[in-house]
Amino acid sequence: MKKYLLFTLALLPITAYSQNKASLPDTIPLTINKQNTIYVKAVFNKIDTLNLNFDTGTTELVLTNDVMKNKLKSVPKLYDTFYDIKIGNQDYSTRVFDAQLTGHDTDGRFGWDLFKGKVVELNYDKNIMVVHPQLPLSVLKEDAFSKLMITFFQGIFLVESQIFQDIVENSDFFLFDTGYQRTAMLDNDLLKIGKFPTQNMKVIKKVIMRGAQGNEVPVITSSLQKLKIGKYEFKDVPVQLVTTNKPMHGQNIHILGNEVLKRFNMFLDFQNNFVYLKPNHLFNAEYIEKS
Repeated sequence: MKKYLLFTLALLPITAYSQNKASLPDTIPLTINKQNTIYVKAVFNKIDTLNLNFDTGTTELVLTNDVMKNKLKSVPKLYDTFYDIKIGNQDYSTRVFDAQLTGHDTDGRFGWDLFKGKVVELNYDKNIMVVHPQLPLSVLKEDAFSKLMITFFQGIFLVESQIFQDIVENSDFFLFDTGYQRTAMLDNDLLKIGKFPTQNMKVIKKVIMRGAQGNEVPVITSSLQKLKIGKYEFKDVPVQLVTTNKPMHGQNIHILGNEVLKRFNMFLDFQNNFVYLKPNHLFNAEYIEKS
């Protein structure tokens, strides 16, 4: 009996420590490179240290075929087996999927759904990602934050934004995609439905981009007069117009990318399904593709 009591008492501090650990904010160093890819260090399956892009436009964990073949000590079973991934001080459980490509300087990417029921802060002034147990009250009290409702679509999340050209305004839902490296990708079919005057947009260049699986996506970069996200506006924005072979197969959807999203410090509230955006020191940074 004494041994049993001692064993029970010995477990109590460990249990309390684990609960306290989960209830505290977890601060993680965040890197953003010149291509607008954001990433953190993570440990996969307890043995493989990787640079992983935090990609809000995807779910679960995606690793490139090259990394799985040439870098991992682990040999993951794809699609239906759950593995441990440690980000910061917390362990998460996720399935693994493969892809041909990922963001520059990274081995793969992880999606927003690892943080269901939590709040994720991205702070580009301090270069940190913080996983909070709940939204800090200070965010609700600060007028500089713009609040946008999250709408879910097939496992990913969207926010409503507006685009302007001449006297035409279109309001639509945009995929909130920190994994997309440019400003915004506008869907040609949605633009036609909204009678948006793309013919009046100055063409900057035409290129072939590649999707995550290596598929070719013909893209025209043109100058958009104004993009509005919440209460904040950007003028003369170089945006990408998709004509065929859409990045989300068969879906008509606009995309907000990290060349715009990086201009905000943000809180992604996956408890109440809101995004809070506040301008940071990158707000007026030059675009990679100038108008």
